[in-house]
Amino acid sequence: MSPMPTKGTVTIRNARVVLPGGIQQVDVLVKAGIISAIGRDLPGQSEVIDADGLVLMPGIIDPQVHFRDPGAPQKEDLHSGSCAAAAGGVTSFLDMPNNNPPVIDRIRLDVKKEDAAKKCVVNYGFFIGATPDNLEELNSAENVCGIKIFMGSSTGNLLVSKDSDLERIFSTGTRLIAVHAEDESLLQENSEMLSTVREVEAHPRIRDEAVALRASEKAVALSLKYQRRLHILHLTTEEEVRMLQRLPRGHKISTEVCTQHLTLSAPGCYRELGTLAQMNPPLRTSRHRDSLWKALKDGVIDCIATDHAPHTLEEKKRPYGEAPSGMPGVETSLPLMLDRANRGECSLLEISKWMSEAPARLYEMFNKGRIEVGYDADLVLVDMEQTKTITNGQLHTRVNWSPFHGMQLKGWPVRTLVHGKTVFLDGKVDTKVRGREIRFA
Repeated sequence: MSPMPTKGTVTIRNARVVLPGGIQQVDVLVKAGIISAIGRDLPGQSEVIDADGLVLMPGIIDPQVHFRDPGAPQKEDLHSGSCAAAAGGVTSFLDMPNNNPPVIDRIRLDVKKEDAAKKCVVNYGFFIGATPDNLEELNSAENVCGIKIFMGSSTGNLLVSKDSDLERIFSTGTRLIAVHAEDESLLQENSEMLSTVREVEAHPRIRDEAVALRASEKAVALSLKYQRRLHILHLTTEEEVRMLQRLPRGHKISTEVCTQHLTLSAPGCYRELGTLAQMNPPLRTSRHRDSLWKALKDGVIDCIATDHAPHTLEEKKRPYGEAPSGMPGVETSLPLMLDRANRGECSLLEISKWMSEAPARLYEMFNKGRIEVGYDADLVLVDMEQTKTITNGQLHTRVNWSPFHGMQLKGWPVRTLVHGKTVFLDGKVDTKVRGREIRFA
């Protein structure tokens, strides 16, 4: 493979290309960061990438990350998080607002965007966080992917749990609302009931199925009542899947699942990983995992995210009750899914739909998520034959650990391009590349 490219046009040859209609052996021509032609025997330009034996996919879009910037750069900042994304074949991400200070107004949002322009090696977009009293800011902030509501307490200090506050937000404005669906009152009741339990296995009991279902039902009811666009983040339960299957036609509701909820399950994950497996909403039993897989295959669940939420190993190894919730994942989500494709559990076309096309469509991103003429040249070359083991200490995320440590996977990204520029190649990130702010309709 050729070295890191310079300015000019790029022709990618000999790859199997995942196009919207199927996989074809064609060339892809990139000019000025845009896909300008797709076909056979396209003329070579200033740079030719020989991708023989590789698969070319649309760059992965991770629609839920927590890069801890501002507030906790020792865990992750926009630069380190975007480098981890690039190494994982992720060319665009949507970052959450529960920073310190939280991003709840236009001033803080603008500061974060300015910081991202200086730091990010891939493309970026941001949520604005809801509070009980910032309705004007939620609806007037420019170019945000959506409004984030924490219906249950999680990492950070953003919480909107009163019915009256939720109703006011859903009834005013048209911007997409994304919810962390855990019911605060049930969560607190369970916490009190299990207050003497000191084992991490209590975590999915405190944040049980009823906690998730009640919150999702409440958000769905408000969406239907006001015809408001709703996205339910990180779905985890079979009960929520059944609820979504009963939705009436014409609804404006979508949802996502995280790779860890598709690949890890209780109680084994808690025995093996302890508090490293602690996240909100929690990892659950194989009954839920299997239901989530089926719902994803059936189209009930729309897309895949990671909820990349890094904490240092020192923090995560504290006893249950003191350890924070969350785990890294942006660097390993695509390899996990490619490995499943190699096992015959899904196809490359499905991965492209779940991890590229659907996030771009759901968040109404301009020119993202497909290999198509006129679209941004955000691309990833993957080697479906490459086998590697996820290893702590060899990752690009600043915390440098993974709940999948020691897992051998077959199928890895080997080259990532953002607007036609190679940002990741042969295990290294080109930190001089800069992504762009994603534009939303």
